Amino acid sequence: MSRRGLTLTVAGVLTLLLGGAGALLPVPYVALSPGPTENTLGDVKGKPVITITGHQTYPTSGKLSLVTVAYQGGPGARIDLLTALRGWMDPNIAVVPEETIFPKTVSVKEVEQQNTQEMSSSQQDATAAALNELKIPIKVIVAVGSTQKGKPAEGKLLPGDEIATVDGAPVRTIDDVSAGVHKHKVGQEVEFGVVRGGKPMKVRVGTVAGKDGPIVGMIMGTQFKFPFTVNVNVGDVGGPSAGLMFSLGIYDKLTPGELTGGKSIAGTGTITPDGKVGPIGGIQQKMIGARDAGATIFLTPADNCGDAIQSVPKGLRLVKVSTMHEAVQAINALRTGSGQVPGCPVR
Repeated sequence: MSRRGLTLTVAGVLTLLLGGAGALLPVPYVALSPGPTENTLGDVKGKPVITITGHQTYPTSGKLSLVTVAYQGGPGARIDLLTALRGWMDPNIAVVPEETIFPKTVSVKEVEQQNTQEMSSSQQDATAAALNELKIPIKVIVAVGSTQKGKPAEGKLLPGDEIATVDGAPVRTIDDVSAGVHKHKVGQEVEFGVVRGGKPMKVRVGTVAGKDGPIVGMIMGTQFKFPFTVNVNVGDVGGPSAGLMFSLGIYDKLTPGELTGGKSIAGTGTITPDGKVGPIGGIQQKMIGARDAGATIFLTPADNCGDAIQSVPKGLRLVKVSTMHEAVQAINALRTGSGQVPGCPVR
């Protein structure tokens, strides 16, 4: 072999080796793909997704399925360049910058903890939304979530304390507490009527200057006391996007008849206690997962309609919803064949 031929051969081999090595280099991207689909009217690992005790329930059928997005990659487990390239060429996969899922300011563990907390909160909100839709009274309480280190509330108010009154005035919302505290001058004490471990007591807490006036240094949250018990079991699924489907599953079990009429319906969307449906991420992957699981109808948050209509899988009908009430009306119309069913408009 001539020197020129040898040089070209060696250069070619080196190029292949370097190219192969480069393809295996980790890159800061995450690949999103369709995740598991679970029927809220069914079971997960032999246990019902929704269990209701203390109130009459009714048999039902069909599917009201929540949908999820699976991801590959992330800090400490980055995908390689070849995997990213394959994802970019696959219409069912979205490859997004790593910081879209894992912000640089938080750890992977913190993201997972946040997802778990959001799932827990969405289950509570979904229960409240279903009961509100059914006009079943629920009690709303304001509770202490945590206290700020070095502030007057530290050690006096404890996480889980239910705040019943402020200076004797009844509390119904977080704003009631804030307004009561703001009536004082900095340095004055506020008398909180709290319920701790089931026992009522009064706690006096001083105030210090805050950004918008006097504060005691606590973070509050709203909790619900339901007249019966609703448990939700979905394994290791996290995030708030299944809220709408949880609320519909609870509603269906608490009402006579079959809401779906035996249809396979999937959907997504966050839910507020008063039944407002919010947008979610990964709509394309969730629609694909729903269709692969046999769904023919997909409940779509109104704010996601624009993206959803551009990539809806064949055979999947999009139904636009802004509230849980609208979702119930749409499903009733689909079952009976009467009434309007709002779809996502084409751009």
